[in-house]
Amino acid sequence: MIDTNPMTERISGKKTPLLIAAAAVVAAGSVAGYLYFKGLPGKSSTPLESAKLVPDEALMTAFVATDSQNWSKLKQFGSPEAQKLVTQGLQNLQAQMLADSNINYEKDLKPWVGGVMFAIMPPAEKTAGKESNVLMVVGIQNKLKALEFANRLKGQKKAAVEEKQYKGITVSNVKEENGTNYNTAVLGDHLLLAFQPEILENAIDTFKGEPSFASKGDVATGLAKGAGVQNPIAQVYVSDWAGVVKQYVSNNPQAPQLPATTLKQLEQVQSVVMGLGVDNEGLRLKADAQMNPQAITQEFKPAPGTVVSEFPAETMALVTGHKISEYWSQMVAQSKDSPEIKASVDQVRQSVKDTVNLDADKEIFGWMDGEFGLGVISSNQGILAQFGFGSALVVETGDRKTADSTFNKLGVLVKQNLPFLSIDQRKIGDKEITEWKIPQGALLGYGWLDENSLFVALGPLVDVIANKPANPLDTSPSFKAIAGSLPKSNQGYFYLDMDRIMPVVNNITEQSGNPISPAASAILNSMRGVGVTATWENKTTNQLEMLFSLKRSSK
Repeated sequence: MIDTNPMTERISGKKTPLLIAAAAVVAAGSVAGYLYFKGLPGKSSTPLESAKLVPDEALMTAFVATDSQNWSKLKQFGSPEAQKLVTQGLQNLQAQMLADSNINYEKDLKPWVGGVMFAIMPPAEKTAGKESNVLMVVGIQNKLKALEFANRLKGQKKAAVEEKQYKGITVSNVKEENGTNYNTAVLGDHLLLAFQPEILENAIDTFKGEPSFASKGDVATGLAKGAGVQNPIAQVYVSDWAGVVKQYVSNNPQAPQLPATTLKQLEQVQSVVMGLGVDNEGLRLKADAQMNPQAITQEFKPAPGTVVSEFPAETMALVTGHKISEYWSQMVAQSKDSPEIKASVDQVRQSVKDTVNLDADKEIFGWMDGEFGLGVISSNQGILAQFGFGSALVVETGDRKTADSTFNKLGVLVKQNLPFLSIDQRKIGDKEITEWKIPQGALLGYGWLDENSLFVALGPLVDVIANKPANPLDTSPSFKAIAGSLPKSNQGYFYLDMDRIMPVVNNITEQSGNPISPAASAILNSMRGVGVTATWENKTTNQLEMLFSLKRSSK
């Protein structure tokens, strides 16, 4: 879907490619710089190599690969229209970011930029809150090309440059006409840029032998291993999850202030590594979170995975999981030490009591101790005909008695408040079904698929679920393509089938008078679907995997 590899990240509103270009000019502006660039060709950087120049106090790093070989893998996906739109959009974005110059990304920057790392640093005391606390590490993969470009731009740049020496390294402070102020230096095969001079000086200290981000704990292993994606195009490593969130909140006045208890929970995450890559199925995101062992109070076992087969191939969206009762119990336990969580728990309890007169702990969450699945299913029958879809829920429980009692109480309450609604029983095969009916037909029905599996479905979907689908979802080509390559031993699935969703979305948007634009439609129709799972590799390693399944190019 993409015909080029972008390097279009913005840092604090600054134009990143233009900054890199200006930094290259500065780096080649002295005899030493000239001799440096005239040396042997450089090489594309890696997350690990770049992190060796980042001081160890960094909170997180993000690495964007500029290797066209990996980005070109996306050419195998998408319609010609979608590929053209994405390529044109990237070119327009690059042109906008370089609008104040005659720089062309493909010709001027791509030949020598070999990967870019953005490191979030703790703000320096002198400039805290005034300048961005980002350190940028740019790999120089071709020094001669960088020199050629720098020489061509020398006479065009409009900026005041002051140079100084710091521990034998030339540091250039650049003040542009538009007020942008930043500092650059060349260290080995990398060009470094920082808006706070102290941050750049700390990076030089690291280059001279001080501890680096790569030397901290298991960071080097995590950076080298990545998240296990093929053909990686981006990688993020967070060494201080709570610290990153704190910085985001402090740097964004409009962001909600987080209570101390929430920050304490965030500190339970020791580190996170995320990777985005391209494989034969599409775009795949993987994330590994290392948890504080003391924060894990229960053992997470994988879901049985059998509930997927209770849904038909016509399912357009599905969420599965298990043990809702345990998650609720854990939330209740945490509420004893957290006023914020307690307020949420109390609100849920009171709302359930006020609306349906039930005990949320015992009569709602207490019996949901098995696997569950909530699906949205295509249907043009009965009361669902006007919508084109309906939903169904399947929940396994070890406490059938309480589940039956809950639905019986709900039935009595409904009949009392909605006199036009009737409740009837009928059999579908050997299953006893209870239906809530309105004059137009069955509104909702529920029953037991087996001794432990309760289902609730809207309108005609009652028959679909009760009769056991002839073509179960887990055997359908769509599910196999979208979720088949995800880990089978997991905590549950999130699944979207775009081919089934798009007709419904198009119908809804057209009826509302706001149809999807041709450009957006071309992109969405290039997706087959989205699949997500979460797993526990061991007691302290939680893994998330997400696949954006893409259709093969029709070229």
